[in-house]
Amino acid sequence: MAKATTAAGEQLPYRVLARKYRPVDFTTLVGQEAMVRTLRNAIASGRIAHAFMLTGVRGVGKTTTARIIARALNCVGADGKGGPTVDPCGVCENCKSITEDRHVDVIEMDAASRTGIDDVRELIEGVRYRPVSARYKVYIIDEVHMLSEKAFNALLKTLEEPPPHVKFLFATTEIRKVPVTVLSRCQRFDLKRVPQEVLVAHFAKIAEAEKVEISPEALVLLARAADGSVRDGLSMLDQAIAHGGGVVDANQVRDMLGLADRNGVLDLFEKTMRGDSAAVVAALGEMHDAGADPVVILQDLLELTHWVTRLKVAPEAGATSADSERTQGLAMAQKLSMASLTRAWTLLMKGLQETLSAPSPARAAEMALIRLCYAADLPSPSDALKALQNGSMPAGATNGAGAPAPRPGGGGGAAAARVAAPVSAVAPQPAQDLPAPKSFTEVVALLEERREARLVHHMMHHVHEVRCEPGLIEFRPEPSAAPKDLAAKLSEFLGNATGRRWIASVSRDEGKPTLVAQKTSRGDALRTQAENNVVVQAILKTFPGAKLETVRRKGEETSLVAGLDAPMAGDEPPPAEDYPADDDIPESEY
Repeated sequence: MAKATTAAGEQLPYRVLARKYRPVDFTTLVGQEAMVRTLRNAIASGRIAHAFMLTGVRGVGKTTTARIIARALNCVGADGKGGPTVDPCGVCENCKSITEDRHVDVIEMDAASRTGIDDVRELIEGVRYRPVSARYKVYIIDEVHMLSEKAFNALLKTLEEPPPHVKFLFATTEIRKVPVTVLSRCQRFDLKRVPQEVLVAHFAKIAEAEKVEISPEALVLLARAADGSVRDGLSMLDQAIAHGGGVVDANQVRDMLGLADRNGVLDLFEKTMRGDSAAVVAALGEMHDAGADPVVILQDLLELTHWVTRLKVAPEAGATSADSERTQGLAMAQKLSMASLTRAWTLLMKGLQETLSAPSPARAAEMALIRLCYAADLPSPSDALKALQNGSMPAGATNGAGAPAPRPGGGGGAAAARVAAPVSAVAPQPAQDLPAPKSFTEVVALLEERREARLVHHMMHHVHEVRCEPGLIEFRPEPSAAPKDLAAKLSEFLGNATGRRWIASVSRDEGKPTLVAQKTSRGDALRTQAENNVVVQAILKTFPGAKLETVRRKGEETSLVAGLDAPMAGDEPPPAEDYPADDDIPESEY
């Protein structure tokens, strides 16, 4: 591996790859061709904005681009007579001092550590003075979204009408946190994630320059783990070179990053979607013992689910994958339904969230995959509903011969039971098991039993019974209290509850008193009878201040409509056994 030395032969301090190979001009900036083209045209035509907003994920080159723009605007060429150019010379004093971060007219400010209005006020004070040696005074503010609200407001006027010798370059990863009043004053550039194939080529070039042997598969793993960030990828490449001692292969990268083998992940995914729970538990345990992170395994399975789904809807999407991997992915895409893949995505997302917060990530990941095993071959809701309506088992619950499909690891019987259970649950009940109310009070009792509280309230308080028989109910509602659609709701409820058609109609006849009025009348009559009973009178006389709180017939239920079908109190004398004889009451109760 190459080591940098001075002219005297002394070894220079080591510089990490992310700094050593930091782009110094637009030709070495990777993955941002659209932005470079726009800037090239703007500088060539002299249409240079006074403020630029650079946004994108970490490590794609926002601050680097800002420094390159500062060099491009202030380059004077090797002869000292050049103007702004998209290809800075790199040899003039301005280019060299800006590259070495020592130019007095290029002020770089970290908004994460200098967020207040005083910091911005100091910046605004310096805007008034012309540059010392450069063509433009350039202010680079990194992580600009971290500025406070007052700091943003203080910057607005200067940002809208800055002096002609001042340029602002802002960089941020959180563009939504930047006020729109600031965004409207800037020319915005969105730096995109660098494509995986571009990262692979870039890392290979750097490895060659560092005289490091690295396998193509290891480069792919590093590029995939970088997730579009050049800086993240170079940091991982730096670590992999140190880990391998100058020779890097795929196994070393997997060990370093805690990744599972790609073939192992494919095999695990196939076993999971096949429902082989025992094999899944064993494979997951082997990966965990080998050092793979359970969170990373689930993330790999999510990425694989997305990849197989893309292959299903667009087979050409896997053109960049290895031939063997693409062949296996296409086979899985043809075999798996879209419902199974989307269900797997949902369950894996839920499992990943549980694994991230679980005290034991390995156990949480195992439970997530077992859950997916038992749900992998379940039919979609629409298929299950169609099968139930046709009176047959849903597709996916049988193996084609009418018997439940066996599941390795003992899962087949459970799956068949889960699918078969709804059939019996929704099977029509025998007619004799359905309720058949014959009177008005029985209708209200059915409403009470089914917990239809609103209907019970209206039927008790605001409805007068006119006529009621099986299949027909007529009533007079109190217009100021009962809802207008009471008849429709009552007819619908009774039809669903009894399995037969009911007609509920509104009548103008007077009808009977409301059930609440009947219950009150019965209670008053029953109380009068109780108060006239000699035993009750004796008890009240013996215990001064005692009151008769509640009176009800012997064995009567506590339902709202209990006893309303019995004859009204006073129509006939109550049975003698309703009240105890004097001899039945112990002396201690007097």
